[in-house]
Amino acid sequence: SQWGHLDFPAPFGRKEFPEEAYIRELDSKTGASLKLTILNHTGRVWTMVAGGGASVVYADTISDLGYGHELANYGEYSGAPSTEHTYEYAKTLIELMTRDRDPRGKIFIIGGGIANFTDVAATFTGLIEAIKSFQDVLKAHNIQIWVRRAGPNYQEGLQMMREAANETGLSIRIYGPETSITAVVPLALGLANIEDFPEFDDESHNAKPAAKQPVQSKKAPVPFTPQVADHEADHKVENFSASTRCVVYGLQHRAVQGMLDFDYMCKREKPSVAAMIFPFSSNHYIKFYWGTDEVLVPVFQKMEEAFTKHPDVTVVVNFASFRSVFTSVNEILTYSDQIKTIAIIAEGVPESQTRLLNKAAHDKGVGIIGPATVGGIKPGCFRIGNTGGMLDNIVLSKLYRPGSVAYVSKSGGMSNELNNIISRNSDGVYEGLAIGGDRYPGSRFIDHLLRYNDNPQVHMLVLLGEVGGIDEYEICEAMKSGRIKKPLVAWCIGTSASIFPFEVQFGHAGALARGDMETAKAKNKALAEAGAHVPKNFFEFGNKIKEVYDGLVESGSLVPGPEVEAPKVPMDYTWAKRLGLVRKPANFISSISDDRGDELQYSGMPISEVFEKDLGVGGVVSLLWFRRQLPPYATKFVEMILMVTGDHGPAVSGAHNTIVCARAGKDLVSSLTSGLLTIGPRFGGALDDAATMFAEASDEGKDAEQFVKDMRHANKLIMGIGHRIKSLSNPDKRVEIIKKYALENFNDNTVLKFALAVEQVTTRKKANLILNVDGCIAVCFVDMLRSCGAFSKEEADELVQNGCLNGLFVLGRSIGFIGHYLDQKRLKQGLYRHPWDDISYLSSDL
Repeated sequence: SQWGHLDFPAPFGRKEFPEEAYIRELDSKTGASLKLTILNHTGRVWTMVAGGGASVVYADTISDLGYGHELANYGEYSGAPSTEHTYEYAKTLIELMTRDRDPRGKIFIIGGGIANFTDVAATFTGLIEAIKSFQDVLKAHNIQIWVRRAGPNYQEGLQMMREAANETGLSIRIYGPETSITAVVPLALGLANIEDFPEFDDESHNAKPAAKQPVQSKKAPVPFTPQVADHEADHKVENFSASTRCVVYGLQHRAVQGMLDFDYMCKREKPSVAAMIFPFSSNHYIKFYWGTDEVLVPVFQKMEEAFTKHPDVTVVVNFASFRSVFTSVNEILTYSDQIKTIAIIAEGVPESQTRLLNKAAHDKGVGIIGPATVGGIKPGCFRIGNTGGMLDNIVLSKLYRPGSVAYVSKSGGMSNELNNIISRNSDGVYEGLAIGGDRYPGSRFIDHLLRYNDNPQVHMLVLLGEVGGIDEYEICEAMKSGRIKKPLVAWCIGTSASIFPFEVQFGHAGALARGDMETAKAKNKALAEAGAHVPKNFFEFGNKIKEVYDGLVESGSLVPGPEVEAPKVPMDYTWAKRLGLVRKPANFISSISDDRGDELQYSGMPISEVFEKDLGVGGVVSLLWFRRQLPPYATKFVEMILMVTGDHGPAVSGAHNTIVCARAGKDLVSSLTSGLLTIGPRFGGALDDAATMFAEASDEGKDAEQFVKDMRHANKLIMGIGHRIKSLSNPDKRVEIIKKYALENFNDNTVLKFALAVEQVTTRKKANLILNVDGCIAVCFVDMLRSCGAFSKEEADELVQNGCLNGLFVLGRSIGFIGHYLDQKRLKQGLYRHPWDDISYLSSDL
């Protein structure tokens, strides 16, 4: 940018806290979202909330219950932050809350909605680590911890928190999705009875109400006007059905599998995902589960081919990043005669691009859901991406069959909570959508509420609005004019904004009031005056839904259908194993390296430690081949072997083959393989046999003379003895170097000395029958293994029998073969043809 780096100031009217700056810096280094605003550093109530929408709801509930002046902070951690980042965030909060002492003690609320895809147990790992690190100071300050969380793997996460409570002795109350998202707030503030809210592992919680419901008074039945005609043609976002099919843009394996699992659970005849589009690879197929069976989903490089081959597709779920989503959506819009709805998942799409896309989609009659949305869900019919979370939450919220209540919200995380709240207080969800939290969503609240209002199967509407914007006022006008006739339960989050001493940007880009009309309180008041059913606060939202729903049932306008049995969907093996439900023997076993953690390990040693200890190539070989850290002299000897075996000129068979292949235009790997395939008993492969022969004879106590005689009588060659040109008077320098190093550094040289004694016998018969480089390496290597202290004699012998010596020759000589390949390419050598005068052509009668 021509302006360079810009540092935006802290909220007007005060200086930024160092802790806020630190979290802002952490946020800039991760793809997750970490936010922190300190409201009252001496406050008694501290929060650590997962999710942008959830963070607002917790602040609202604390404020609406009369404790806004005690709220110490506002912020969020979301988007699957790493263990390290979660630890740093929690540590920062704990250090802040324990800086000032309150004689009443303090409250630490660890909250969050029902996550769509964030692994709760993984994020809790860093949080629990911070709690354990600061357990003494938390006790000293009488910190009461209240936890409510749900989502993928939440059972393990909550159980980990329970174990941490037992281990530390801290007061930690723990709740899951059996309670509403904000149930812990009145509990923590002492405004509700703990007996009414059993914890997640309390066996009696199923028998007790998840929330204390108000006593139903005799009221006039809620009026309901049945719809005579469906106005689907008036709406751009289509009404999804059990035959709706889509294309997923991007390789989103997890999201697609989740959609197919939902389809199978809903007993759809065909999977909702017809194909995937990925422009960065050629056409191929990806395997997914359909129940217990497997199906292939095609992946196309070109949109045109995907849409042409699947004419029944009308929806595109677009997972393109914010950098490329503008281009991809524009291309999708060129197929507007077929594609009627596009869901844009990406966050951070520039507002200027979003407005252009919205205009283009409107002109072509295409409905947009998003950007910055998790999507939507229509129970029994269609699911967009990761909406609804894991399958256990789908079952918990009864999203496998349609209910009578349709909702719309901005927050994706809060949409899961709405699924949960509605299923517990009515016959369930008919359809739910999250339009996304950006300032200019592709479709607005009114678009979907009108669509729901015009659908005869929807009996009741639910709206979760938020601070910022004026979209809710269109709903008020629609209700006053009679355009929306069905009962609407509505609440706008962000009511706590008025108690903040300065302006705070809530979780979503559009969640910021730019005038009194845009405040949550003004919107809630307007909605109530227009005829919507508005609770006193979010904590009573579920009660209000139940009240309206019960009124519809009492009036006879809604007759709940019989409850169907919850379907069973096979659990993915990986997930079942993680939960400890299944086990099976592994197909492969590896004990030398592990790449699953934060850092690659060689035989248990982190790669950073390998470099810190300067182990070198020899040290790496010792770890990966022998699973031992050998002493420095031994690893240096390994490197010496690699150096002396690196090459032996272009004339040897392996180098010759490599050169011929290189000149034939073959690639490096093919040429190298051609050379390596010549290694055997006559070329390079003598090391293992030489080591075995000399070691066995030495162990048996044979003298050199007898050993040579026995080999001659058995008509066997002595491996490692003999050289074409070298002799005692013209020694091989490589042998001299290796022999000298072994004699000076090894703790024992028994096998080497025996081999040298054999050399004295064989050279009396012929001068070139010396201990050659193969034999010298072999016997010295045996002595090194046996005497270095890392192996028993049996272990050392087994390593030799397994071929590790030949392995060293292969590794070393590969260096030379690659050198010959590169040399031929550098010299631009053409195809090799052997000269005919170097070949003896024999007649056929010989």
